[in-house]
Amino acid sequence: MVGRIVFHGRWVAILLTLVLASACSLLEKSARVEAPVHDLAPGQFVWLPERAPAGLVEIVVSLASQRAWVFRSGTLIGTSTVSSGRRGYESPVGRFEILQKRKVHRSNRYENAPMPYMQRLNWYGVAFHGGRVPGYPASHGCIRLPMQFAEKLYGVTELGSFVFVADQALHSPKEALNLARANINAPMGPERRRARGAG
Repeated sequence: MVGRIVFHGRWVAILLTLVLASACSLLEKSARVEAPVHDLAPGQFVWLPERAPAGLVEIVVSLASQRAWVFRSGTLIGTSTVSSGRRGYESPVGRFEILQKRKVHRSNRYENAPMPYMQRLNWYGVAFHGGRVPGYPASHGCIRLPMQFAEKLYGVTELGSFVFVADQALHSPKEALNLARANINAPMGPERRRARGAG
């Protein structure tokens, strides 16, 4: 009789452990997806590409929040702090597409400054690239990303990937994606459209 009680007790303990582990895993994934924007310190990011291994990539940037969200197949796979254009060099807002990609690139406008993992957003010198992210707008108009995040983002995008840059604060991934989807057919200005032969 005692032996049977111990045997059943072990199975109950194993089952409880499995149930708790599963619940913790689900809670952890949920917390990562819906984490508020203020949880990341300048230069920090979260990258979870396994949440959506394939599909179209959409990128949303909030200048007011200094944040970027990356979605694949509508699922959040990355969140990062950014540093956009400072006063007098404000980053443009609206709908963009990635026009050009270069792992090694230097600025044609600003003293040959390095722009690693450059992904061009327009033909006037604005791009995503790796660089210093101090927690406030500090660039000449580009959207700087933490270096490791810039490399990871470079690896999942293609020419023509959708980008939406908003000037207002966005407080959750869901809000960011909804805003981008509402503007998915917004017109792009002539400086944003892909230009043949432009360098």
